[in-house]
Amino acid sequence: MQTLERTVPPEAAGQRLDRFLSEACEGLTRSALQNLIEEERVQVNGSCVPKRYKTRAGDRVTVEVPDPQPIEAAPQNIPLDIVYEDADLLVVNKPKGMVVHPAPGNPDGTLVNALLYHCAGQLSGIGGAIRPGIVHRIDKDTSGLLVVAKNDAAHQALSAQMRVHSIHRVYHAVVYGNLKEDEGAVETYLGRDPRDRKKIAVVPQSAAGARYACTGWQVLERFGNFTYVACRLKTGRTHQIRVHMASLGHPLAGDAVYGPRSCIQKLGGQCLHAKELGFHHPSSGAWMQFDAPLPPYFTAFLDRLRKERGI
Repeated sequence: MQTLERTVPPEAAGQRLDRFLSEACEGLTRSALQNLIEEERVQVNGSCVPKRYKTRAGDRVTVEVPDPQPIEAAPQNIPLDIVYEDADLLVVNKPKGMVVHPAPGNPDGTLVNALLYHCAGQLSGIGGAIRPGIVHRIDKDTSGLLVVAKNDAAHQALSAQMRVHSIHRVYHAVVYGNLKEDEGAVETYLGRDPRDRKKIAVVPQSAAGARYACTGWQVLERFGNFTYVACRLKTGRTHQIRVHMASLGHPLAGDAVYGPRSCIQKLGGQCLHAKELGFHHPSSGAWMQFDAPLPPYFTAFLDRLRKERGI
């Protein structure tokens, strides 16, 4: 167990305890800290307090952080939508709501658990025991196409294509508002948001950890208050499309992190689908391209917008 001690500076007085600690204790999320407060592993001036406690200048805060529990990826018989498979790789259409690999808070029920069962453990080991075969990831609430490597040679070849940005990736999304132009591109540097380490933000090139990111976009259909767009990735940074579209003032519908506070709950997360995926086969070199149809939640939302506009 690790014990952290922090003293509240004058400029942090008046904050909720969990918020203060999330900024003062790197590596601990606000939700994790709320759990520690509820478990009475956090004390202020020697006493346990509720998570809504407002800090005061000079408060001495002690946090007991239990040792992390080991995460293991075990095979699970979970249905997969396999678009293509051969001896080197699989292309999978991941459903919305499925996490790609085990992590704290999501120890099982992931794509990796399903892949281990389907492939009888025959996956590339480059990603380690928790991410076997995983060449690239998409967010839990993003649906669509992923390529998975069955052996190390395939993994290395696909990763090399990722590094030089030669893999074709097009996502479809619905964003708030009416984009002025019919197409465009966003080029920025992305990094951890200095105000909230769980989020990604547009940052200066000189910022620590800043990475170049480029997203091209094209309008597919306009609905007045919403726009249906295709986004082509030149790079593949964490939350790239979500952050880039929000930086234009057009966040993704349903995005509770980068969109408005009153997000569309029925979407169950951002309206984003990895629709097209293309790459050179790691063994033959042949170009392969796949297209995943829009999932029901997405088409239902488009139908609703069309109906509201009388289309």
